[in-house]
Amino acid sequence: MKYDVTIIGSGPGGYVAAIRCAQLGMKTALIEKYDTLGGTCLNVGCIPSKALLDSSEHFYNAKNHFKAHGIGLTNLKVDLKQMISRKDEVVSQTVAGIDFLMKKNKIDVLHGIGSFMDSHTISVKGHEKETIIESDKVIIATGSKPASLPFIKLDKKRIITSTEALSLKTMPKHLIVIGGGVIGLELGSVYARLGTKVTVVEFLDSLIPNMDKSLGRELKKVLKKQGFEIYLKHKVTAVTVKGAKVSVKMEDTKGEEKSLEGDYCLVAIGRKPYTDGLNLEKAGLETDASGRIEVNDQLQTKTENIYAIGDVVRGAMLAHKAEEEGVFVAETIAGQKPHINYLLIPGVVYTWPEAASVGYTEEQLKEKGISYKSGSFPFRASGRARASMDIEGFIKVLAHKETDEILGVHMIGPRAADMIGEAVVAMEYRAAAEDIARISHAHPTYTEAFKEACLAATANRALHI
Repeated sequence: MKYDVTIIGSGPGGYVAAIRCAQLGMKTALIEKYDTLGGTCLNVGCIPSKALLDSSEHFYNAKNHFKAHGIGLTNLKVDLKQMISRKDEVVSQTVAGIDFLMKKNKIDVLHGIGSFMDSHTISVKGHEKETIIESDKVIIATGSKPASLPFIKLDKKRIITSTEALSLKTMPKHLIVIGGGVIGLELGSVYARLGTKVTVVEFLDSLIPNMDKSLGRELKKVLKKQGFEIYLKHKVTAVTVKGAKVSVKMEDTKGEEKSLEGDYCLVAIGRKPYTDGLNLEKAGLETDASGRIEVNDQLQTKTENIYAIGDVVRGAMLAHKAEEEGVFVAETIAGQKPHINYLLIPGVVYTWPEAASVGYTEEQLKEKGISYKSGSFPFRASGRARASMDIEGFIKVLAHKETDEILGVHMIGPRAADMIGEAVVAMEYRAAAEDIARISHAHPTYTEAFKEACLAATANRALHI
């Protein structure tokens, strides 16, 4: 079979690239090694974790907040099996949606391990047969896998990754999380809300260390109120299993050792690019020291007809970043001139309150020597937040000191994941803080806090603090 373009990997980057290629009139094939489409995000990542986060948040609110609303409950309990079942149903429906989109766009889906025979020829080894296809262009979108430490043996029973954490059969009594980033805090939140003791061990000096430090400080404060035990600047030195117990040894910056004992240990130190089985060398490619495939500004590899996107290339490992790159490559192949502003790809942490960020952090602006001004507004002063009992957190706006252009927006609070979109739009159009300050925001809404933070950044004239 001969195709105009073949995409290897059906995660958000891969399937979106396939759809856009098909829309642009290319004969398109999509190769996926697993039986279901959607990659990590849809199957064992973004979608199932949000399903469990929503379920656990309902339980947490029923237990801790309903009484204040005048709602009395008795015999409140967790049915973990039903939570997992609902999560699985959400995943099934979402994956089925991708199947529909492939059929709708007349994309040929081949299940099996795709590997290069040369730069234009790909072998697809399925369960029962091998298919050889020819392709003018190829897009590598094989994603990433959970990373670990060399001395940790993942048994996937007691020492687990995010994949296993999404389908536990029993409720952990004490979950030890190695890594204070997005994955560890989100999955830690799922079980902490359900009554599990959660301990987070982070090597760096802040939670969510890739975001503005102010978000990490606030999130630490909030999560500790929710029962989290948090150790920053601690290095894990050993993880062992004995029966149903996991022991974690760590040491602080002074070399003092500590030990933790739990029934599960979640290793959430990040993810690593996944290129196993591709036979990259047959296509004239290799990976760098981090396992990534090197690409130019057009996301083209050194083999002219092969492109790579998403987690296997440089940049943040985010589903929406991969989607943007999938569209970018499809349009580039079609001869168009697409553009991605990587600075304006937002990051989100789906704890509660949520944390979201776009643009430069305050630390980056200082490092670059860019003059800036800062304005913030606490949700404690928001009427909408008081009505919903979500008063933790704030929105911080960083604007250029001379031009007032918004350079970064960092928020932790209710529905921050949705609110960050307004900041992205504003920054794409190079809005000044004054522009947002003069736009009418509906009252009462959480987004009023963004307006107030912009007012605070412009001559410190916030109205409600």
